[in-house]
Amino acid sequence: MNIPSNLKYSSDHEWVRVEGNIAVVGITDFAQSQLGDIVFVDIQTEGETLSAGEVFGAIEAVKTVSDALMPVSGKIIEINQSLESAPELVNNDSYGEGWMIKIEMSDAGELNNLLSAEQYQEIAQ
Repeated sequence: MNIPSNLKYSSDHEWVRVEGNIAVVGITDFAQSQLGDIVFVDIQTEGETLSAGEVFGAIEAVKTVSDALMPVSGKIIEINQSLESAPELVNNDSYGEGWMIKIEMSDAGELNNLLSAEQYQEIAQ
C-alpha cells in the first residue's frame, strides 16, 4: 500500500498536501482500494467554508457511496474538475491526478491533529 511520507492523513482516510496556506486533499490509496471502482465523485461545495470533519462531497463506487470529509477547516477554493469526466483518476492516481479539493486553511494549527505516514500506516490495515 502506498502511503507517501510527505503527506498528512486523517483517520477518515483523506490525505493532505500543504502548499503554503493551501491544503490539497484527496482520499488515500487504502480508501480507494476499499471502495473499489469509483464511478462518480460529487463535490458541490466550492466556495463554501467548512469545519474539519464536515462532509465536502460524496464518492460513489460500484458497490457503495462514501462521504468525503474535511481534514482541516477552511474555504474550498478549487475542485478537481477532471474527476467529473474521469472519476477513475482516484483509483489510478489517488495522490496525484486524483486529488479532490483545495482548501484555503482557516487554522493551519489543525494540521497538528492529522496523522503522519507512520501513524496512518497503523490504522490502514
